[in-house]
Amino acid sequence: MSQLSVALVTLGCARNEVDSEELAGRLAADGFRLVEDPAEADTVLVNTCGFVEQAKKDSVDALLEAADLKTGDGSGPSSVVAVGCMAERYGAELADSLPEADAVLGFDDYPDIGARLRAIVAGEQHTPHVPADRRKLLPISPVDRQAAREAERPPVPEQVRSRLTTGPTAPLKLASGCDRRCTFCAIPAFRGSFVSRRPHDVMAEAAWLAADGVKELFLVSENSTSYGKDLGDLRLLETLLPELAAVEGVERVRVSYLQPAELRPGLLEAIASTPGVAPYYDLSFQHASNAVLRRMRRFGDPDSFLGLLERVRTLAPEAGVRSNVIVGFPGETEADFETLCDFLVAARLDVVGVFGYSDEDGTEAASYDDKLGDDEIRARVAHLSDLVEELTSQRAEERIGEVVDVLVEEVGDGLVVGRAAFQGPDVDGTTELTAAADVGDVVRALVVASEGVDLVAAPL
Repeated sequence: MSQLSVALVTLGCARNEVDSEELAGRLAADGFRLVEDPAEADTVLVNTCGFVEQAKKDSVDALLEAADLKTGDGSGPSSVVAVGCMAERYGAELADSLPEADAVLGFDDYPDIGARLRAIVAGEQHTPHVPADRRKLLPISPVDRQAAREAERPPVPEQVRSRLTTGPTAPLKLASGCDRRCTFCAIPAFRGSFVSRRPHDVMAEAAWLAADGVKELFLVSENSTSYGKDLGDLRLLETLLPELAAVEGVERVRVSYLQPAELRPGLLEAIASTPGVAPYYDLSFQHASNAVLRRMRRFGDPDSFLGLLERVRTLAPEAGVRSNVIVGFPGETEADFETLCDFLVAARLDVVGVFGYSDEDGTEAASYDDKLGDDEIRARVAHLSDLVEELTSQRAEERIGEVVDVLVEEVGDGLVVGRAAFQGPDVDGTTELTAAADVGDVVRALVVASEGVDLVAAPL
């Protein structure tokens, strides 16, 4: 049988990017040939996102676009397969509603992904799974999970991952799953309970990425502040950060997705003071009204959040802080909304993602009363988005005169573009340099101008 080719299309977050590269690694090790262009592949694997409604629509569009490439004369892919969060979350329901996809595979299919794809390309019908709450697959006690996970699914060989991009930044998975019970979020039900990767595996993959030219490690998980709790050491990330930063070739380590209620003083200080670790705080505030946060099954209020930001900036005045907020949550009053707006004015965040609330299947909030109308939610999103655009532009302007270290990521058409330490990949602003440099260089520069959240800096 000739070597089968496969193209991977990835939607969603950096965690999905890692999943795609792990699937690519398994397939390459199993004899598949990886290609970039779906039109040139025998089969297309679409790694879907199932987080919010828009992400699900984007995933469906990607599957339909890939299916449109099928010609029947052998010049395009013979099969299109859905994997990822939406595929896991809906399983047989997605397969029934989207016949354009030749198969829908769940997370449990990943260890045998090569055999699954070969069978699908050969015309065999795959029976999609019926989704179940994955939190019930592992013990409630975090410290009992590692042994149960390894008994259920043996550890994969090191470096099973194949990079699908060549840039100087790469995500590195710390953990999977989440133990929080936020009423608006379905992720724990289809991603499962929180499970940390063992430090040895994280370090081995970090060294492998560095050897491939990666200069910045972007640590990703559903909740990085929980790292180590199932390994018996909740302070494990504080220990791991300096070791990661010391990996030969690594210039910068960045931590994503921190829960404010779980952000320990030791971790806050480790991020701020460890050489080679970006003073960057991706804080999941979600709202500022204590009443709304309680309905979300979260904790906090403007005073506690502003106190946290003050501690961050006392330790690292140049620190970058980003967050996401949800507008229009059931029961959100005008006063609640004003509390959120006032908090963001006082917080001086570098980047804020604004999302309008929508019911998600299987979440507690979907059953709540006092829902706001769609028009009202859209109006509040528009109002807050305009405010955030003004506030983050002001924050970027405050950066003029700062000295920054810029990791160069793109060079072309006379432009040299990268990111300072307080700018995360993809979702934050960028910094344009006024002089030549190469991709992968780290350039010390003086910020001389801003445009929106983006900066312009002159190399020193």
